[in-house]
Amino acid sequence: MPRTRTRTAATAALGALALAAALGAAPARQDLRWGACPESRVPKEMRCATLDVPLDYTGRHKGHVRLALARIPAAEPHRRLGSLVLNYGGPGAPGIANLAADPKAFAELGKRYDLVAFDPRGVGHSDPVSCGGAQGKGEETVETAETAAAQLAALRAEVRRCERASGPVLPYIGTVNVSRDMDRMRQALGEDKLNFLGFSYGTRLGAVYAAQFPDKTGRMVLDGVDTLGEPLAEQALVSARGQQRALDNFLTWCAHRPGCVYGTNTRTAKEKVAALVERLDLEPLIGDDGSPVTGQDAVAAIGAALYSKAMWPDLAEALAQAERDHDPVGLLQLGGPMDVVPGGGGGDGDTGAGTGPGAVPADNAASALIAVNCADDPDRLKTKGSQAATARALVEIQKGLRGEFLEASKIFGPNQLATVLSCYGRPAGTDFIRRIDHPGAPRMLLVGTRGDPATPYEWTEETAKRLGSAVIVDFKGDGHTGYSSSKCVQEYVDRFLVDGRLPSGTRACPAGE
Repeated sequence: MPRTRTRTAATAALGALALAAALGAAPARQDLRWGACPESRVPKEMRCATLDVPLDYTGRHKGHVRLALARIPAAEPHRRLGSLVLNYGGPGAPGIANLAADPKAFAELGKRYDLVAFDPRGVGHSDPVSCGGAQGKGEETVETAETAAAQLAALRAEVRRCERASGPVLPYIGTVNVSRDMDRMRQALGEDKLNFLGFSYGTRLGAVYAAQFPDKTGRMVLDGVDTLGEPLAEQALVSARGQQRALDNFLTWCAHRPGCVYGTNTRTAKEKVAALVERLDLEPLIGDDGSPVTGQDAVAAIGAALYSKAMWPDLAEALAQAERDHDPVGLLQLGGPMDVVPGGGGGDGDTGAGTGPGAVPADNAASALIAVNCADDPDRLKTKGSQAATARALVEIQKGLRGEFLEASKIFGPNQLATVLSCYGRPAGTDFIRRIDHPGAPRMLLVGTRGDPATPYEWTEETAKRLGSAVIVDFKGDGHTGYSSSKCVQEYVDRFLVDGRLPSGTRACPAGE
């Protein structure tokens, strides 16, 4: 009998370990083997590794995802505090390429911490998702049931392309699983707690980690704070308002500079920008390569430039070239929001995009952006009846929302309205993020920027209330996130992450400091 009991206990223990591993509690720490990085240009001290994590954390063994990690060791190893995990945002921004592009952005933190970046599952070199090419663009308006039906059919076809091109990782993408991956990373790095600095979407990831693993949360800073509770339609509307507010700030700045193409009247300046967009949609400018530059291309370029106040002179020049010379070269050079990464990352590192072995699909960032946002959102267009009935319902929904979005911004509202249907045809996402409410995590630091075009300041206050343990730094400046543009913000962040000193209550950082 004792022999039988011993075997039974051993079998039960092994079963428990296997279940724990499947559910995300690693039974043993994986050794990270640091070596060459997948990018061709990296700092000489940067090394990379891979970490296998479960594809599915629900207990059904379906294989693994191989995560790509990068590390720059602390410059002062005798004073080393441990690892600081960075996330640059997105969703869809590759961590490895951005750390390689600009490690000096975190020079002070890099003295005491190993700087660790990673490509989240489905991104970059971590089993990247793809939709087989360029993402389809939704129509800004659907005036008839016929056009609505065509749009819905196009969205369903795009989902099928994504499923074919992405492989097994696509159904298991999303912030809840990336957070679990980060806890596996914490264990592999040998850290008792996760110290984390997240920008933009990275703030959503940090908040989810704090909710899932409050006892493993170390010093955490969230800069450019994302919403945790708003549905996609409300997010899009708030984003349109935030972009317009940022554009208004730019136009005020421009009006006080000699030679501003829109003069000194900021009210008429806003109308002139809207007129430029409308005009280019009707009669596009032609680039050097013969390609048309439409009003929506101009909107994307303006939106990109608003991410950083340092880009405002380039935006002023680009608009002057378009208005006075009918030359789109300046707008083309500004790129789009996917080309701009907050927090100091250059966004122009070698991402491995291409067609060779191990290459990252050219559409990976855009594909991951939609896939993650949809996996994080439980709402879907719900109608009863046929596809024709669904199309008719869509027309009514768009008509009902269009006025609100145009009131928020004639320039940015239409594009934001088009994102409302981006999850149509995809499985409903998790409601975990919306249910985050005072998870019991330790005190953390949140940074909100008053003129942020991507994550409006009100989201910082809302998320702080949901977390229940956050101190806010209120940066009165412009641009997306504050760490790279404000010495005042940087001092608060560095002081907390290095020394553990956190102020009580909200603290303000003036614009320009």
